[in-house]
Amino acid sequence: MTTTQKLSVEFLGTFWLTFGGCGSAVLAAAFPQLGIGFTGVALAFGLTVLTLAYAVGHISGGHFNPAVTVGLAVAGRFPAANVVPYVVVQVVAAVVAAGALYLVASGKPGFEMAGFASNGYGDLSPGKYNLTSALVIEVLLTFFFLLVIIGTTSSQAPAGFAPLAIGLALTLIHLISIPITNTSVNPARSTGPALFAGGAYVAQLWLFWLAPLAGAALAGVAGQMLFRVDDQSRPRALSALPEKTPAA
Repeated sequence: MTTTQKLSVEFLGTFWLTFGGCGSAVLAAAFPQLGIGFTGVALAFGLTVLTLAYAVGHISGGHFNPAVTVGLAVAGRFPAANVVPYVVVQVVAAVVAAGALYLVASGKPGFEMAGFASNGYGDLSPGKYNLTSALVIEVLLTFFFLLVIIGTTSSQAPAGFAPLAIGLALTLIHLISIPITNTSVNPARSTGPALFAGGAYVAQLWLFWLAPLAGAALAGVAGQMLFRVDDQSRPRALSALPEKTPAA
């Protein structure tokens, strides 16, 4: 696969994750009488990753998240030279997705921006959790998310099931942490909505880069110890489908 193909797929996947996940929160979570609530939002985020990982994971590796890209690089599963291009495309895609979501959401009479599915702590936390709570939960959940990704895409894992496990893991993560930070574990997903919500949400954005990247890096180190790959095998993309070239 060419670099252009890989970056294009990362753009589409990150757009889908941000638009689908945050869109479910902004448009459907509190819809009168029929709102999907926290459970529906959690499921929406998981489904975005599951569907696109199966569809295009064999092209780019199906990261859709700077923390995943960094974690896989630390684990030795992804070339360090490709980290910056992937992260840039992921952030751009999340901002574009947030813009598209704003165009849709603002078409409703009486629309109010509010948090716009942004992440936050303290007064901006759905449950008013403090900075320490937010930091700990984001590091822990990103760590386990990357551990699931690294483990299910290792050469020893059953082929074909990685996207299912990863999508379910992301659903579980949201079920745990929406009340705490509105769930990030993805700096790109956090950046897009925050730029539209503005103000205090942008001021708190640093945490939703620091914590997920730290958790991902720790998982990458753990993955090197737990899921060693011998010289004759190679890591698979999230889709765990056969490829003609090594997975990104």
